[in-house]
Amino acid sequence: MNGSTGRWVGIDISKGKLDVALLDERGKIRNHVFANDSKGHTALITWLRERSPDAPPSVCMESTGHYGEAAATALADAGYRVSVVNPARVKGFAQSELARNKTDRADAALLARFGLALQPEVWVAPSREVRELRSLVERLQSLKEMYQQETNRLEAAAQQPSMRSSIESHLQWLQVEIKALERQIDDHIDRHPGLRADVELITSIPGVGNTTAAKMLAYLGDVRRFRNAKALAAFIGVTPRLKLSGSSVRGHSSISRSGHAQVRHALYMPALVALKHNPLVHAFGVRLKEAGLAPKAVVAAGMHKLVLLVYGILKSGQPFNPTFGVNRLDIQDGI
Repeated sequence: MNGSTGRWVGIDISKGKLDVALLDERGKIRNHVFANDSKGHTALITWLRERSPDAPPSVCMESTGHYGEAAATALADAGYRVSVVNPARVKGFAQSELARNKTDRADAALLARFGLALQPEVWVAPSREVRELRSLVERLQSLKEMYQQETNRLEAAAQQPSMRSSIESHLQWLQVEIKALERQIDDHIDRHPGLRADVELITSIPGVGNTTAAKMLAYLGDVRRFRNAKALAAFIGVTPRLKLSGSSVRGHSSISRSGHAQVRHALYMPALVALKHNPLVHAFGVRLKEAGLAPKAVVAAGMHKLVLLVYGILKSGQPFNPTFGVNRLDIQDGI
């Protein structure tokens, strides 16, 4: 199936509901609201089949994490062509239409028109093992955030012995849970040969450890589905962005923050390490510093470089080699 029929469905997603807009070949919109749960997903599929039994419409929705993934998976499993797009692209499309209304119903119709006009690429549902890995990774991140919050409270409770005892007890419990969950993540990866092989390839890159590799696989799945490294970098939001306009505007290069925030955050510390210890990234960073780039921009460039390396290594199936593919991978891409 493809989007050539002209029938597109836009779905605006929130925690509790799905606002749906079905755009037919005549440009007419039909709206409906469904619960964002398994029963609602089934009702949505039934509704679509009743209104388009012969030519299933394509579906467009924004990337909203867990709120939308279950609906997208249900639609993909039912045979629908689903596109999950970066919200920044939809925002730009809305601006091009001079759209003024901002409601869930209007956003659903906007997504349907976006799909029809731009024919976004098909979304590939993550495998069950990747979805399980993501759940484990997110739980681990939550526990680590709790640990940091409790550590901050412990410092603030220096003169409160009873409070310190409670916090220290909770910190000990969190340490045990964090260690257990880290082992569970390692065991999960070891049980799935595809995940294990990808982690071994990613961690062959100096600066990237098991934790970062697990996060990248959890949030990105199989990166080979991206058509090239630039597409992956754009999805994560580590592509460089220049501010140049005529002769009067000469802004600094900056990182584009329209992308996957969790992966971007996961790459920050590895980029700092890689700028010191990864021969390719280090040499790249030195050149950028000599060119006068600000320290933060150099780190952003290091993050971008790591993404290019991850894609190239997974695509080739070969571990990191500092002398292999230097001319191909060691590019500045406008930074």
